[in-house]
Parts: sequence; C-alpha cells; structure tokens
Amino acid sequence: MRIDKYLWCTRYFKTRNQATEACRKGMVRIGGIAVKPSREVLPHDEVQVRRNQVNLQLKVVGIPPQRVGAKWLGLYREDTTPREEMERFEKMQEAREYYRQKGTGRPTKKDRRELDDYLDGPE
Repeated sequence: MRIDKYLWCTRYFKTRNQATEACRKGMVRIGGIAVKPSREVLPHDEVQVRRNQVNLQLKVVGIPPQRVGAKWLGLYREDTTPREEMERFEKMQEAREYYRQKGTGRPTKKDRRELDDYLDGPE
C-alpha cells in the first residue's frame, strides 16, 4: 500500500490529498529518509510524520484493507512517539489557548521570544 494511502487509512490525515502533500513537502519519513507519496509501506517499517510542529512516530503492524475506524487502529499501527514530544505538543496547545487571544494580530518579536521561553521551560 502507498504511504499516503496508509496515513489516510490510519487517520493521521483527514484527506488523502493532505497526506500526499505532506509526503511531497518532506514531512513523512521512513527509516529517516523522506519519501514520495507512492512509496510502498510494509509491516515493520518505522514511519515519522511531522504534524502541527510535532514529530509523530509509528511502527507499521499491518496493512488495512480500507480506511478504518479509530477503534481498530491498534491492529495496523503501533504509536512509538516519545513521551517528551507529546508533552511538548500539549504545552504548545496550552500556550496557544492562553498566551494570545484570537484576533489580536501577529505576535511581535518580543511576544515570540517569550513564547519560546515558555515552551522551553526552566532548565
């Protein structure tokens, strides 16, 4: 099965066209190498997908016959995304919701730096 179709079938993208565009832009990698949308995906492949500034990782367990419901995703893929990536994503979501109110315009350079400092956290 093609990688773009696989990502659509396993609900990483809402449409197949979005999955194809992600592949063309180099946001999908198999084994660390950017792939074209037509690349065949096989069981045991390690796939990395960059969505919403987060690197999602998955291991292909099986090939679905068609788009599957969320309930059946475990049969076809294993999510291996590091916990730190998911925590970073949740932190980014919180920052978007509370830091800038919608409709207040573009953030200034100072706002951007403060947001970056917030996301990096105390070290």
